[in-house]
Amino acid sequence: MPETKARERQTIPEHIMLARLEQSEQMRAFFIQMWEQNPHLAQQGGEKVRSLMTPLGDIAQPGKVGSQRGISLIELIIFIVIIGAAMAGVLLVMNQVTRSSADPLIRKQALAVAESMLEEIRLQDLSGVACIGTLGVNAVRTAATTACAYDGYSTTGGVKDFSTNIVIAGLENYNITGVTVAQIPTLGGTVITPGSGVVITVTVADSFGVGPVQATGYRAGN
Repeated sequence: MPETKARERQTIPEHIMLARLEQSEQMRAFFIQMWEQNPHLAQQGGEKVRSLMTPLGDIAQPGKVGSQRGISLIELIIFIVIIGAAMAGVLLVMNQVTRSSADPLIRKQALAVAESMLEEIRLQDLSGVACIGTLGVNAVRTAATTACAYDGYSTTGGVKDFSTNIVIAGLENYNITGVTVAQIPTLGGTVITPGSGVVITVTVADSFGVGPVQATGYRAGN
């Protein structure tokens, strides 16, 4: 009698078995959805692995008997490897999507730097003579008196403040890689006196590999 009672206590209730089978079916359905995106994965798994992707049918229904198939340890390992490869691909795509979502913000900041520098140059006077750049790398811009002086200006280590020439907080990963100020012979069909009209191009790069970006504008007359 004691042995009979012990065996009865070890019996798993039918509703628990059905619940576990339902959980297994849900997990299998998840893998099926993944494999539908790439049918070649199922073909690489072998006949036994592909059989796992077939509906369970009547196995989980009470009162009906269904056929059950087993798989070897090697086939199970192959199945796990294939699923692991599929998951790696999914994570790679997610990583690329996450990275791409940040690109517009970086490009927008770089463009803001370029437009700010362009506006600074356009506020300067024109020299009235051929453009000769006087500012070099990381030069103090307060010494500039004309727009042409900015020709050849660039920064390293971050964008510099106009007044202090110190790197602006938050812009350490952006640099002005080039400024060109060139004479224009005509503007809108009107002949421009040498030194009285220039085209300005500012190029900004970032350390994230998104850029570079450029901003172009014109300055004419005094």
